[in-house]
Amino acid sequence: MSTNGYPPTAVTPGWFETLQEEYARPRHPYWLHALLLLLTLATTTIVGSELQHSFAQNQPFIVDFSGYARFLRNPASVLDGLPFSLTLLAILLAHEMGHYLAARYYRVNVTLPFFLPAPTLIGTFGAFIRIRSAILAKRILFDIGIAGPIAGFLTLLLPLIAGVSLSKVDAGIALRGDVVFGTPLLLRLFEWIAFPGVSPNDIYLHPVARAAWVGLLATALNLLPIGQLDGGHIMYAFFGERTKITSRIFVVGLAALGAAQLFTSAYKMGYMWLFWAVVLLLLGMRHPVIVDPLPLSPRRRWLGLAALVIFILSFTLAPIRTTGL
Repeated sequence: MSTNGYPPTAVTPGWFETLQEEYARPRHPYWLHALLLLLTLATTTIVGSELQHSFAQNQPFIVDFSGYARFLRNPASVLDGLPFSLTLLAILLAHEMGHYLAARYYRVNVTLPFFLPAPTLIGTFGAFIRIRSAILAKRILFDIGIAGPIAGFLTLLLPLIAGVSLSKVDAGIALRGDVVFGTPLLLRLFEWIAFPGVSPNDIYLHPVARAAWVGLLATALNLLPIGQLDGGHIMYAFFGERTKITSRIFVVGLAALGAAQLFTSAYKMGYMWLFWAVVLLLLGMRHPVIVDPLPLSPRRRWLGLAALVIFILSFTLAPIRTTGL
């Protein structure tokens, strides 16, 4: 095994498997995972119920969080929000389980997903897993990093298609609510197929499509080539230590985008990008130490290109902005 704190040399038979075996001892607080999942199911179902009521009445989505009071009075009154919440949780779960299963395949010690309930516009802050052991090879870092976005993206495709098909045309609906949701390229493609010639501002998305939209947003955020995000891990697997500089460049670019939008009347939600830039700069810039210098295989290079395409299809410059400003 290791000597003086250093890993054994690559010529030691079985060194890599032995070192991974030391780390692969996962322990899960199942009660906590279950509790957070149930709470997130509740908060997202409440939001989904509000979305469903607004959709059924052809009224714009108003941010007033009245659904929480309604839930406390009568929990059954929000059950019509389940199509939104179950779709969203399935997408988030697929993303995190992609990471989890890839990590367990390589015997990396990793937790089950932690869901984060929150009284936000979508009812959650998302989900995450925690990797507790070292990742020793580029191929492992790459495979774990890319498995989540691909799994989540594939899972959201069918709900996105079904949700858009259930949507309807209502002139100017997007501009009549408190907020305007951006339109990623993939969503716009499906809207164009279902409603040719109709402006995105005139399309009222069904709650299932809105859940898939959240999945696209989560995919785009995770694929940003910054620090400990999935995109940062993928970039690090390709370019190594050089990505420490590029990560900081992208963080500065993200902050500049937020500042520009904050002072532009059409995009008053720029603080979202500023918030993420600060969080990533303070908490998300470190990378695992890689002791395997071998380059990625051609197959993984093609998967890296696929991740770039997914990012382009999922990203939007202004995911959420206020109206009337």
